[in-house]
Amino acid sequence: MFIGEDPVHIKTESRSDIAPLVLMPGDPLRAKYIATNFLENAKLVTSVRNMLGYTGYYKNVLVTVMSSGMGMPSMSIYAFELFHFYNVQKIIRIGTCGAVSPKAKINEILLGDKIYSESNFAYTYNDFKEHVVSTSNSLNEQIVNVAKELGFENRLHKGMLTTMDVFGPYIDYERVLNRIPKEYEILGEEMEAFALTHIANTMNRQSTTLATVVDSKFSNVVLSIEEREQSLNEMIKLALEAIIR
Repeated sequence: MFIGEDPVHIKTESRSDIAPLVLMPGDPLRAKYIATNFLENAKLVTSVRNMLGYTGYYKNVLVTVMSSGMGMPSMSIYAFELFHFYNVQKIIRIGTCGAVSPKAKINEILLGDKIYSESNFAYTYNDFKEHVVSTSNSLNEQIVNVAKELGFENRLHKGMLTTMDVFGPYIDYERVLNRIPKEYEILGEEMEAFALTHIANTMNRQSTTLATVVDSKFSNVVLSIEEREQSLNEMIKLALEAIIR
């Protein structure tokens, strides 16, 4: 194995430019949005390949918001470098997902306590053959408690997500869902959570995933830009409040 002494995809002036607590949206511009609207004294600390990372203060606690890109390969690169080179302790992925259960409605937030994937990602990564990984219990408990404090616990659903190698709406993903063991109740599908969770577990760090439902196989509703932004703002605040506990 060749790792080297310095990260290849994150470049900062100092290792201290990355905080031990990290939120990871997929979109670099969403990272910029969070830094601008939620953090104080935020500064851009890395921009290699336009994958933006910002560090600033949320309620006097230093937090980094680092984009992951789309898909497990991209997520795995940034999660690994954050954990290995920057000694990050906690990562909450904040993203969007498609609902595949009638329990999850458009604009609601899913908390993935377990992640299923039929991908060979973990087997390639370190010969891990299981298809289900568990996220951090303590982070999940903090998120549930904060949701109650903020008054939208009824819009938060904790359960299993599935991570796919393809963008669900562009395929007949019923084929994939039908292959999942029947004892697993999948709430939503997305593309990054399994990789983040497996790497965090392998490196003995904490991680979990929050995902706002923006489309559903049970609904024809299409959110407006304003509705999507409001929903994402609630998820961002929930993640920030939970990660600093």
